[in-house]
Amino acid sequence: MTPAEGRDPSRPRPANAALPRVLGTGSAAAVMVGLIVGSGIFRVPSAVAGQVESVGAIALLWALGGLIALCGSLTIAELACLYPEAGGVYVFLRQAYGPLAAFLYGWTRLLLLVPASIGAIALIFGSYAGAFFHLGPSGERWIAAALIVALAALNYRSLVWGAGLVNVVTLAKVAALATVAVTAFAFGSPERGAFAEPLAFAPATWPGFGLALVTVMWAYSGWSSVVALAGEVKHPERTLPRALVGGIALVIVVYLATNGAYLYLLSVKEIANSPLVASDAATRVFGAWGSRIVAALVALSTFGAVQAALMFNPRIFYAMASDGLLFGPVGHVHQRFLTPHVATVFTAVLGIAYLSLRSFEQLAQAFILGVWPFHILMVWAVFRLRRLRPDLPRPFRTPGYPVVPAAFLVASGAMVLNAFIQQTALTLFGFALILAGVPVFLLIQRRTGRRSTS
Repeated sequence: MTPAEGRDPSRPRPANAALPRVLGTGSAAAVMVGLIVGSGIFRVPSAVAGQVESVGAIALLWALGGLIALCGSLTIAELACLYPEAGGVYVFLRQAYGPLAAFLYGWTRLLLLVPASIGAIALIFGSYAGAFFHLGPSGERWIAAALIVALAALNYRSLVWGAGLVNVVTLAKVAALATVAVTAFAFGSPERGAFAEPLAFAPATWPGFGLALVTVMWAYSGWSSVVALAGEVKHPERTLPRALVGGIALVIVVYLATNGAYLYLLSVKEIANSPLVASDAATRVFGAWGSRIVAALVALSTFGAVQAALMFNPRIFYAMASDGLLFGPVGHVHQRFLTPHVATVFTAVLGIAYLSLRSFEQLAQAFILGVWPFHILMVWAVFRLRRLRPDLPRPFRTPGYPVVPAAFLVASGAMVLNAFIQQTALTLFGFALILAGVPVFLLIQRRTGRRSTS
């Protein structure tokens, strides 16, 4: 009998009792911040400036993106406290819509998002770390692979050790970004910066503003990550809301301060034309040392993002395997270390597989449009479950309900619709990849059904 048989999937599990609850609010928030603040803040501002071409529109985009993520965080906090299980979004979709929707979410992570988020970020780490030792592309890949293996081994051994590492790294990179921003305002010269230009809020085009918002949301991606660890946090009814709201609030402050520093030192045109905007901005303040400081900061930031990704992604695959929708051993828990050890190794293998597929990153950036509908379904699940299961105890209720989740849905729906109109082929491609999981799910269901009747 598979793990999914003999159990009603619409009812909560016993909160994954095999996984001990060891994480506090600080560690949970650090995982969230550590994953969000990866490479995006060093790359996305250039693309955003090129799409909107005005200081006010840039500031509005980053604030709006943070507000959308905050509304989403406040909403999923209710779901996380309702179902404090390993798996996060996968669990919420399963409870609200059934196993197919949940499987398709896991399918997209398995097919693309995990290899991209871990492999691509590790490769960025390898590129910057390799620059210090003058290594070529082959050496950079070896560094990236070694990073994934080392961090996977740490998470295999202990969640507490992994959380301790992500706490230190997240604190260090947030402090470093804050220091760079403060130094820019204190010692930088604003004569050539965007604030010296006439202030304008109108973007070059409003459709371009919508596409730029998709790019900004890529930088904020990861705001829903910590709920995958819900089965391992202490006092989830208190810890998860604090971690979700506190974590995203910190990211918003860091992102606005960092973008403000870029605009203070560089013109909008310079930002738009710079693939290394952080390095160019730092050079204005620190001279030749600026590029080295930023290289070290990017390496630190991507290191922390890989560690955070290797903490939360295995919990999704662990939950899928526990439902019989993935290879059975992936749902095993190590008897001594009490970690989803097979799922951790499985996730690391997916990340390493990316390292030979450099063009995969462009695919991942386009695919964010295909993944975002799952966030829409997840937030809509709050409305659906309040109607279908009003009897369930809700230790935390979304503040501002129904306005807060409705605001998220309206903004997200408009963003996806605009992307569909402006980039129809890419959006359809993302949906096609998602729907490709339907026959896989039906095949799994058929095989499971045969075993259960034999």
